Amino acid sequence: MTESDRATAYAKTIVSGSIPAGPYVRGACQRHLNDLDHAHERGFYYDSHEAAEGISFFEQILYLNGGQFEGKPFLLFDWQDFIVGSIFGWKRKSNDKRRFRLVYVETPKGSGKSPLCAGVLMKGFIADQEERAEIYACATHRDQAMIMFRDAVAFYQQSPELNKRLVPSGVGSMIWNLAHLESGSFFRVIASEDNQAGLRPHMFGADEIWQHKNGKVVENLRSGFKSREQPLGFMITNSGSDKTSICWQYHDMGVKVACEQLQNDEMFSYICSLDEEDLVDDKYLSDESLWEKVNPSLKYGLPGYEYMRGQIVEAKGLPAKMSIVQRLNFCIWTGAENPALSMEAWAGCEDKEFDEETLTGRKCWGGLDLSAVNDLTAFSLLFEPSVKDKLWRLMVWLWVPGENLQQKEDQDHVPYTAWRKSGYIFASKGLAIRKTEVVRFIYEKSIKYNIVGIAYDRDRIKDLIEFADKEDIDLNIGKWDKDKKRWEFKSNSGIKMMPFGQAARSMTPAIDKFELMLLERTFRHVGNPVLTWNAASAVMIDDEGYRKLSKNKSNGRIDGIVASVMAFGIIEEKFKASAYAGMTAEEIQKRMIGE
Repeated sequence: MTESDRATAYAKTIVSGSIPAGPYVRGACQRHLNDLDHAHERGFYYDSHEAAEGISFFEQILYLNGGQFEGKPFLLFDWQDFIVGSIFGWKRKSNDKRRFRLVYVETPKGSGKSPLCAGVLMKGFIADQEERAEIYACATHRDQAMIMFRDAVAFYQQSPELNKRLVPSGVGSMIWNLAHLESGSFFRVIASEDNQAGLRPHMFGADEIWQHKNGKVVENLRSGFKSREQPLGFMITNSGSDKTSICWQYHDMGVKVACEQLQNDEMFSYICSLDEEDLVDDKYLSDESLWEKVNPSLKYGLPGYEYMRGQIVEAKGLPAKMSIVQRLNFCIWTGAENPALSMEAWAGCEDKEFDEETLTGRKCWGGLDLSAVNDLTAFSLLFEPSVKDKLWRLMVWLWVPGENLQQKEDQDHVPYTAWRKSGYIFASKGLAIRKTEVVRFIYEKSIKYNIVGIAYDRDRIKDLIEFADKEDIDLNIGKWDKDKKRWEFKSNSGIKMMPFGQAARSMTPAIDKFELMLLERTFRHVGNPVLTWNAASAVMIDDEGYRKLSKNKSNGRIDGIVASVMAFGIIEEKFKASAYAGMTAEEIQKRMIGE
């Protein structure tokens, strides 16, 4: 780090705990520091000189507008140093162009994100030397998009340097276009109601994403990136209330990227939030020491402690306003959510150094979630503890259709190609996952391991049986005998398959067992990033007192977790039908090790 590397200095200060920050800002800063050590292995490097140049552009070229800030140099706050330095400092080794193509910033009202975004766009407009660059300020409505564009126009009007280089269309407050004639480039506004065909943006800024009813504007602009070497989409927003919205999808992806639950080297996110303990008994409303976590500009006077206090007092007197204050001032998404898993607990059960070969000879139970058209296929094996290893071990393998893999990456916002290359997921040839590959794989594992049985979804097994017959592989379909409390099979040969209901009544005991062992940390997984993405995406729904995982309401694919829960479900049946009934997972381990 050089003396002028303010982005890295901020990251170190946040990680050290010297400045209050929420979990996702802490995650983003830790990611930056981790990448300084390891991103070169993935083809990226950090240029602290370029980061400093980006910050200098703001402070030497741009001037603020409005009220007390009118005509003052745009001196960046420390959190803005981190964002600007990251955008312009991270590069690709292959061509020395910018690494990040998508930036998502979620901060409270009045923190100064709109002029920040406008400044980044202006630097790309002027300094990138991109021929015929198209720069857009966009929003759902033209009036909203004009807020950011007016900041850009004010930069032009107050800066001698920009005055020399840009030519406006329109006069005064009616300027609608800025042109850089030397490169044939322009900066203008676009909104949902405009014709968006044929756009080839070099950069765009999207304002208040939480107001977007769908992803039409953003996705149309991003689709035009293919003709640019270093395009950038910069999205800014307050927190929202609709967790089925496009904003929540980007928020969710930004959280996972910042906390390194999802590897997306093209995305940068800065998301303000409180910690879970800050929300208990509404502690954040009275403890002003927490406010800087969600208001990084507060110590600089924006929007000010008096303003915050006034908003809280008014909200307490008008309960209907409280959700607005939570969302706009405290970065709290006010919509309902029921995540299936604690990601902290999931991370605590990770063991990347485990040797799979030590599983040979240990009894194990499986779960098979065969894909529908757009889903993954997942196969899990849960191995019981041994004398030398006191932990349960979860192994999961996943498949995705190999054709149009880039399209699926764009759709799901995850790096399938990189995962395939790293061996985290299998990609079948064609538009659908080849069940022949799956059944052969299961057969190979049945030879290698001591599989007691494999849970499967009745609705998806017919085709697999047909493929197994063609491969001369015996799938031995079993039935649970309620009276004898055991599984009955036609013979002792073949791969024993156990039908497993997908309704909430059937899934609840399996989910209970999975949660118990997760929270008690009595099993380990190997940290496959695809499975971790599935875990982070899983959402639970309640059905008359019973619970199930919902693929429709989840924020991404969850097939690996479904397969895992099914495996836990059939060991649960074993526990019910044995001396293990009523025992905790730890007690079960001790009993099994003693056996």
